[in-house]
Amino acid sequence: MARRIALTMLSLVGALLLTAVVPLGLITTARERASFRQDTVLTARALAATAEDRLTEPGPSAALAVFLARTGNASEAAWVYDAAGRLVEHTSPMPAGYRPSAATITAVLRSNSISITQPRSRLLVAIAVDGGGAGGRPAGVVVLGRPTGELNERLWVLWAVLAAIAAAGLVAGTFVAVWVGRWAGRPLSDLDAAAQRLGSGALDTRSAARQGPPEVRRLAGTFNTMAGRLEALVHGNRAMMADVSHQLRTPLAALRLRLDLLAADADEATAAELAGAQGEVARLSRLVDGLLAVARAESAITEPVPVAVAGVIRDRVAAWAPVAEERAVLLSAAGPGQVRASLGEGHLEQILDNLIANALDAVPAGGHIRVSAQPGGQGALVAVTDDGRGMSQAQQAAAFRRFASNTSGGTGLGLAIVHRLVTSNGGSAALSDTPGGGLTVTLDLPAAPDDQAAAVAESRAAIPYQT
Repeated sequence: MARRIALTMLSLVGALLLTAVVPLGLITTARERASFRQDTVLTARALAATAEDRLTEPGPSAALAVFLARTGNASEAAWVYDAAGRLVEHTSPMPAGYRPSAATITAVLRSNSISITQPRSRLLVAIAVDGGGAGGRPAGVVVLGRPTGELNERLWVLWAVLAAIAAAGLVAGTFVAVWVGRWAGRPLSDLDAAAQRLGSGALDTRSAARQGPPEVRRLAGTFNTMAGRLEALVHGNRAMMADVSHQLRTPLAALRLRLDLLAADADEATAAELAGAQGEVARLSRLVDGLLAVARAESAITEPVPVAVAGVIRDRVAAWAPVAEERAVLLSAAGPGQVRASLGEGHLEQILDNLIANALDAVPAGGHIRVSAQPGGQGALVAVTDDGRGMSQAQQAAAFRRFASNTSGGTGLGLAIVHRLVTSNGGSAALSDTPGGGLTVTLDLPAAPDDQAAAVAESRAAIPYQT
């Protein structure tokens, strides 16, 4: 943003200088040239008036001699021609290479007018001298030549001064534009960095923006207020979860223990009833644990870390292998070892545990569960595929909601936990039918930076693992 502001201001300053300096230079140049031309014409007319006595009366003219001497001292040149086109007087010494042509003298005598030409670096003005006789025939022609070198030097100096002014203005505009860009953009950059740190889990992050436009300072104050409330909310939620965990688990454990003691001395009918009560207590314990897990997943704001997906899959498949063998289910994993993702620490393990547990509950003996990973999507695609009873479209649409279960005795919280953990890390989860029957859960996980995840990936062996 700072760069865009600086470039915009610099463009405006440049356009302003361009539209001001160039026209000013052109107008001044035109006026200087017109003034030089007009002054030369006036001097030539004065020369014609002085040369009139010399051309109409015999004998030398002292006034003309003085005029020609003054003209020569000024590095100018003058020529006086009679009515026949013969050279009568001129400045001394005769300027080389700038003598007017005979055609010009003849044309002025015939037209009894004025001729202005500019050969090389000299302006030549030829004027007919009034003869004072009948018919208005000219008595001769005077030609004044003035060098244009001094005029050109003045114009070069003018353009140099204008260019220097424009350059100075452009440099000053550059400094001002950069300062304004930084003044306006730096607080926004700091605010953006603070928002990223807050989103990464640093709940104590606050924006230190105390400069910049008033709107940015107000935005920083609002952000700090929001961050403070969010920190209090998350800490309060975590404290509440700890209290709920302590307050509920302890009575449930005590209740289960008492039921166990009662069942030990009870008769067969009473023992059966107590066994049912113990099952309900166990189900209630699982429900409490699931609710706490969902609450933790919903309030999870952790720093993402690079995760070697293949290594985690291998570890979790190995951990669940005894359960799969006990239920006669084939549990396997496959995928390249270099697949990486970025999640909160321990989140992928918790996600896979819930998915594998759900799949084991849904797959009958002799079934197959396959956990695979591949690069794609945002960073890594993880799929847990089973050939169990599957779900209907309506069940799939509601599967990520709390308490949505299609198995008897299930809490309906496993997929809700998976969904909350995946989405809180910036990924997505989807359900689909397995070809031939069953359910496939596909996770699109965010990518991990290559420079951070390389060491982690190399430390984990590639899958497949199969049991």
